[in-house]
Amino acid sequence: MAKANANANVNETKISGHIQEVVANPSPLGLLGLAMVTLVACTQKLGITDGTAYIIPWAIFLGATAQFVAGLFDFKHNNTFGATAFCGYGFFWFGVAMTWMIGNGMFGMHPSAVIDINQLGFAFLGYFIFTVYMTIGAMGANKVLFIIFFFIDLLFLGLFMSTLGWGGEAWHTLAAYAELGVSIFSFYGSAATVLNSHYGYTVLPIGDPFGPWTRAAQSK
Repeated sequence: MAKANANANVNETKISGHIQEVVANPSPLGLLGLAMVTLVACTQKLGITDGTAYIIPWAIFLGATAQFVAGLFDFKHNNTFGATAFCGYGFFWFGVAMTWMIGNGMFGMHPSAVIDINQLGFAFLGYFIFTVYMTIGAMGANKVLFIIFFFIDLLFLGLFMSTLGWGGEAWHTLAAYAELGVSIFSFYGSAATVLNSHYGYTVLPIGDPFGPWTRAAQSK
């Protein structure tokens, strides 16, 4: 009987042409990585801590690696939005960690002496553009995710303006508090996804999709 069942499974696999692989939801891990790195990074912007040397490990392992791994598993889920978001921001934190390493002289004094900070400002502009259309996509996921992306919009706008020296200290302050907002809601989103999945019902609400591009709006 066992042999017959095994043969049936093999035949079923041959007919379907693929093996179904069950993969857990990677979003809580990605959101945890985002929450942790933005929590640590915002303390420097708010003047609570000083320097970036001790932020680098969290940027590499939580901000970059955790989000990148989550993105890779979202590719396996055929989740284009999640994969693009987590991998995109994972690479961002790899880049930020590298800029901090250069600024702290970890590659020698020459690279840090010839940097043009405006180049970093335009990198922030690029990620602001990226985040704007990802924010539109987040409307089709849930309200908590939309709030996270909204704060990321404010963060990159503030970083772009303050890095290029436009608009005074207000933009730096905006970036600092926006980053804190990203951290708080990312912790909430991670917790909600874990607990709601673990218990099988809504422990922490995340809100329904909304906006003119959702399926519900299009079906009206």
